[in-house]
This record gives sequence, C-alpha cells and structure tokens, in this order.
Amino acid sequence: MTRPIRIGVQLQPQHAPQYRAIRDAVRRCEDLGVDIAFNWDHFFPLYGDPDGPHFECWTMLAAWAEQTSRIEIGALVSCNSYRNPELLADMARTVDHIGGGRLILGIGSGWKDRDYHEYGYDFGTAGSRLDDLAAALPRIKTRLGQLNPPPTRALPILIGGGGERKTLRMVAEHADMWHSFADSDVYPRKAAILAEHCAAVGRDPASIEHSAALGGDQTQGNVTDLLAEAELLTGLGVRLLTLGCNGPDYDLTAAEALCRWRDQN
Repeated sequence: MTRPIRIGVQLQPQHAPQYRAIRDAVRRCEDLGVDIAFNWDHFFPLYGDPDGPHFECWTMLAAWAEQTSRIEIGALVSCNSYRNPELLADMARTVDHIGGGRLILGIGSGWKDRDYHEYGYDFGTAGSRLDDLAAALPRIKTRLGQLNPPPTRALPILIGGGGERKTLRMVAEHADMWHSFADSDVYPRKAAILAEHCAAVGRDPASIEHSAALGGDQTQGNVTDLLAEAELLTGLGVRLLTLGCNGPDYDLTAAEALCRWRDQN
C-alpha cells in the first residue's frame, strides 16, 4: 500500500490564556494546508509553568469540528482512563458528525500522574492502564457500531505508544494509525516489532499509517534540521509527520515549510 506523506500539527492547549489564540492557530493550519490538527488530553501544562493556562481536549475538538471544513482533527492522544469507553465512542461519533467526517480517534493508556490525582482517577500502574486500554478498545468499536446515527465513516483509530509487548500488539489488532513517539534511531526497531505482531494476527503492517513526531515535544526546532529529519523518517516508512506547537503564539513557520516540502514530494 502506497501512502501519501501527510503533515500534522499538535496545537498544545497550554500557555494560551485566551482561547482565541488556539482558534486562530487552527484556522491558520487549515489555510496552510496542514493535513491534521491535533491537541492533547491533559488537564495541566506538560512543560513550562505547571500551573499555567490550559484548556480541555474534547470540548475543544468539537469547536474545531464546527470551525473548520477540510482539515482532519483529533487528540494525540485521548487518555482511556478519563472516560467510559462507550461515552468516548459517543463523543467521537458526535464530533465526527459536527465536522462532516474528519475526526481521528486517537487514544492511549495515559501516564500523567497529576492529571489522575487532581481529577480523582485511579492511577494504577503502567501495566494496569494498558490492560484497561486493551479491554476498552473492543467496547469502543462495538459501541461505534451500535450508535444511531452511526459515524459518518469508519472512524480511524490512532493508538499512541511504543510498548513492545502490549501496546504494539493492540496497534496490530485495532489501529488504523500508529504514533510511535520514537525518533529515527528507535523507530526501526519499534516498526519491526509491530510487523511481528501484525504477522501474528494476520494483518499487513502497511495497512496501518505510521506516524512520528518531529522536533521533540517542546520546540519545532531549526527548519533545516526538521526537513532533514523528515527525509530520514519518511525514508524509514513514516507517512505522518507531526510538529508540536506551543502557546501563546503558535508559530507555524516550520509547519508551512513542511507543507511545501510535502507538496514537492
């Protein structure tokens, strides 16, 4: 399966005291030709001032769905622990309808202890959270098939993570997209292990869109370096490249350069 190269931007919903800065950033992403706008599912900033401004994930995605007309949207990633699986499926279906069929259902097992503790969720262990995700995914898919009206399309499920025994097995079993959270040094090993899991469940790994981040979480980095990294990752088989972009300014200079690079390839 030959896939196009796609560009994503994660508009991190932190350090923007006024929501209008995020609304403007989504509009600019669509105007630039970015393929997917992501946010994340946390309750407090992940870096910088830990008590700085921050907005919630899914209410924001609903606003994006109404505001935009072309760009796909989703969380990178939604935390399985924060919502009943059936509720999450219904929320995703609703946002999908608001946007006319542009939602990606990104999901992961969760990891940020402050989110859990301050909002009253059971933190458990890394293993228990992964087991909870494994139990939730079939429930989400079943509920999506029962909703009336159904989603406008078969919702793409994106699973984020690189755990070699549990997470990559779930990717092989359930995901349409995989965000590796791996750089070019680590990615080949993770992709090879995913291929092994796919073989075990009788699936072609090429049926899963492989995604990776550019420039790390906190900065988009030097544009020349990012383009070199994009060349390297796409040469390894990555087809979705995602930049992190932080408030309050949401500088999209690197995203614009990547969209030009994508169009030339």
